[in-house]
Amino acid sequence: MAQGVFLITGASRGIGAATAELAAEAGYRLVLVARRVDALVERAARLGGPERVWVAQCDVREWAQVSCLVDRVEREWGGLDVVFANAGVSVETSFTTEEGDPPPQWADMVLTNVCGPAYTARAALPALIRSGGHLVLTGSAAGRGVRPGNLYSATKWAVTGLAQAIRAECVGTGVRVTLVQPGLTDTGGIPASRARDPKLEPSDVARAVLYAIGQPPTVDVNEILVRPVGQHAYR
Repeated sequence: MAQGVFLITGASRGIGAATAELAAEAGYRLVLVARRVDALVERAARLGGPERVWVAQCDVREWAQVSCLVDRVEREWGGLDVVFANAGVSVETSFTTEEGDPPPQWADMVLTNVCGPAYTARAALPALIRSGGHLVLTGSAAGRGVRPGNLYSATKWAVTGLAQAIRAECVGTGVRVTLVQPGLTDTGGIPASRARDPKLEPSDVARAVLYAIGQPPTVDVNEILVRPVGQHAYR
């Protein structure tokens, strides 16, 4: 059974919530992070209570909040062993039509999906270097191919590059860096246009995360692409 400290951003639902369940079963102490923590209180109590699970309100778009959170975790719980930079949002976009959400609503997605994992990594990596820990980032299958008019895809392309840049800088530190790239996942926010498409369950992605972090410390699973059977290659 693991006894380390596992921090998960975007933990209130979907992949983050499913990963918290499996990480608790594996014996980790958890730091569950979200902008709104109401949904986390019951889950925290069920997964072990305040001695095993800490609920933290934090906006990953704000460097000061992320930095202060990591400092507090390391100070109060003695270190960090796994950090899952999972928080993300999606809006529908088009560059040539009026379809999708209006451009003023795009900035939140870019800040959350790109600055969020970058800030999380920057705040956590000194602690992970001290512990020889593991950084996991949620990318997307959409970050590997062209999706016409899709700014979300572009933000996940950025996460792909971010993971590679961090991994390169971490050579020699003992830190492992894994990019998980899910296909369409039923997190509760699937657009109506894709309601009938094949989907993963959040637990499918969570198992991939636990697989990566469960490898021997000499093994670095760089990337995991996991998609539902039947998903179109360019969707």
